[in-house]
Amino acid sequence: MTTEQFLAGNDLLAWRRRQLRRGGRSVDLDWLLDLGGGVSWSELQRLLLDAEKVVAIDQPLEALEKLWVLHLEQSMPLQHLVGVCPWRDVLLEVSSAALIPRQETELLVELALAFAEGQSPRCWADLGTGSGAVAVSLCRAWPEAEGHAVDLSVDALALAEKNLKALAPQQSCRLHHGSWWVPLRAFWGQLEIVVSNPPYIPRPLIEMLDPVVRDHEPLSALVGGEDGLEAIRSLLIDAPCALAPGGVLFLEHHHDQSESVQDLMREAGLVNVSAANDLEGVARFAQGQRAIASAL
Repeated sequence: MTTEQFLAGNDLLAWRRRQLRRGGRSVDLDWLLDLGGGVSWSELQRLLLDAEKVVAIDQPLEALEKLWVLHLEQSMPLQHLVGVCPWRDVLLEVSSAALIPRQETELLVELALAFAEGQSPRCWADLGTGSGAVAVSLCRAWPEAEGHAVDLSVDALALAEKNLKALAPQQSCRLHHGSWWVPLRAFWGQLEIVVSNPPYIPRPLIEMLDPVVRDHEPLSALVGGEDGLEAIRSLLIDAPCALAPGGVLFLEHHHDQSESVQDLMREAGLVNVSAANDLEGVARFAQGQRAIASAL
């Protein structure tokens, strides 16, 4: 529960300087001030120009300071500490049950929407839904479509259910517990658009991850086997049967896996395979379709 308080801009800026002397990045502290304290980046910029202004803040500075210290000393993700994460046009509830949604994964949604060309598919699925971030966005974009969200983690599904109920309460999205396409067998041949952000980090690279990720996010959602492609191989086995004829699968993958993932898609029997770049121009996504002739 937050209690709005008012304080002088000079006091807030002095507090901010003290926290940055402890360590950490200013962008992260400003994120905490925004999501934890209700002081937006634009408000903070105005204070830097006119420190005499009075600003409203949702939590006492002492409470925010404790969160900042936990972040610095224990590498705890700020998103876990405040319990939310911005995602496209909403604020998602997040926890250690699932990966914190990344900005680049928003492009997975954009790819699916672009493929649909303004039309709503009859049936779509999000495999490995985690927090439900992608499913929430697709529900909001396609309110008339039948959606399915799958995850192997019961805790992740519970989190996804909370987000779907809070952010897309009128839309239809069924939650399924299980591995990839298996819980959707009754819908095989009907899934027109399917998206997935599977585990894709090679096991040897896990120790190299920032502790804020390695020590606090579920390894089962990060590790993709020794070469990072284990989950993707498993997911592609049933793709040609589960997709509708002409249906498309969009995958997110590691920054250096583009050619390998496209080859795996072709080997699985998908057609019209192609790559798409992330926000930094790196090939991070792959897509492939079930051939329409496979309906014969």
